[in-house]
Amino acid sequence: MVVATEEMAVYCFDTLVAHYSGDQPPPPAFEEGIHPLFVTWKKATNGSEPRLRGCIGTLEARQILTGFKEYALTSALRDRRFPPIQSKELPYLECTVSILTEYETAANHLDWEVGKHGLIIEFTDPDYNMRRSATYLPEVPAHEGWTHLETIDSLMRKAGYNGTITESLRKKIRVTRYQSTLYTMHYGEYAAFVKKNRGVAPAINGAPVVNGFKPGH
Repeated sequence: MVVATEEMAVYCFDTLVAHYSGDQPPPPAFEEGIHPLFVTWKKATNGSEPRLRGCIGTLEARQILTGFKEYALTSALRDRRFPPIQSKELPYLECTVSILTEYETAANHLDWEVGKHGLIIEFTDPDYNMRRSATYLPEVPAHEGWTHLETIDSLMRKAGYNGTITESLRKKIRVTRYQSTLYTMHYGEYAAFVKKNRGVAPAINGAPVVNGFKPGH
């Protein structure tokens, strides 16, 4: 089974740095596999709790080499909830790569464990007779401190349902649970990795990217 690794997070940072320089990233240092995956960017300033800046991935299995390259940029630049990440934010970023595994159909909306399972919910909106769906990665409910019901209700809102949430509607939800392996890397760790393994610090158009970095264009 493929698990999330340091090299995958490095490749996502490489891809973002290369985007700002108009270059291609160095070849990835991990082997090909076929899995669903997500890339999450968070930003921490002045020692604060990291705040989400973008998170996009795919619940369908795909080649992870092209997958991480694509979603590193999509999550950083095209998550519609946030403005695109700018190059000056790089020193404050952390990247989490997730590989999703162990897809199972849950017996009901409570048949999963907080902190262990991610969820995909699917249901019919009774007000509009349309299908709705949404997902949370395994770490989300645990980080928010949510109960099972709070998680399910939040997912229903995330899916776009604005009506009354009733127990009978919850019981009609189809829940797919899954697990994930993840690896989180802060920019400082990435910069140290690059300097150790390539002999130079990360740079955009020749300018080293450090705290206080100002893009030259």
